[in-house]
Amino acid sequence: MHKLIRGLDKLWRIVGTGISFTMFGLGALLLTFFIFPLLTCRLRDPMAREVKVQQIISRAFRFFIGFMRTFHVIDCTIEGEATLAQDKGCLVIANHPSLIDYVMLASVMPQCDCIVKAAIWHNPFIRGIVRAAGYIPNISPEDLLKRCEQRLALGHRILIFPEGTRTTPGEAMTLQRGAAQIAARTGCDMRVVHITCRPSSLTKQEKWYQVPETISLFHVVVQEKISVAPFLADAPSEAAAARRINRHLMTALLPKH
Repeated sequence: MHKLIRGLDKLWRIVGTGISFTMFGLGALLLTFFIFPLLTCRLRDPMAREVKVQQIISRAFRFFIGFMRTFHVIDCTIEGEATLAQDKGCLVIANHPSLIDYVMLASVMPQCDCIVKAAIWHNPFIRGIVRAAGYIPNISPEDLLKRCEQRLALGHRILIFPEGTRTTPGEAMTLQRGAAQIAARTGCDMRVVHITCRPSSLTKQEKWYQVPETISLFHVVVQEKISVAPFLADAPSEAAAARRINRHLMTALLPKH
């Protein structure tokens, strides 16, 4: 009987995951083709419009995560949610174990700029959202740095996953230098966030329907804010400061417990 119950639970989570992502796709189309065009007519100022779009996205993501939790598809806890929601003018640096890391973090940040890889700009479900939200395309390094400087100067926060892609379970973490270079160029502090998912789910190697035997618990821990100033002090160049920052992030992004 116990085996039957576990089997039914797993089957439900497969069905629930399919329903969740179908809802996500339909919601993205609704926002892209109906909600955001109406918003464009009402708000003429581009920056005000982008902030409003990000607020709508945050509420939509909160509903999405709430749906998955309510219907026992996943469970999640966020330690330091209020701190993350109040941060301004800083980089939010997080590790990247699963497909929904960005969704979880953005759901508790009403304003959240995000650096988006080029492929996303061609995704029919997502490209309308990233354009409307004014997310930063990761195409030209110099243009990327300039845009990040502008957003941070306005008091915005920027979410970055320095691994560049989802982590492969069991493999050592490898960081790209983009986050460190932005920190070195702008001098903005970094809020570190660590995400664990046990058992692992929605990784780069798994299809959406390959759910684990038991429900996955996502545990998000908002850690200390790292001052960038000490890394810039006495650094012979911006590149040297970025290397210092990147080495520190390798340790800071590891779990504390």
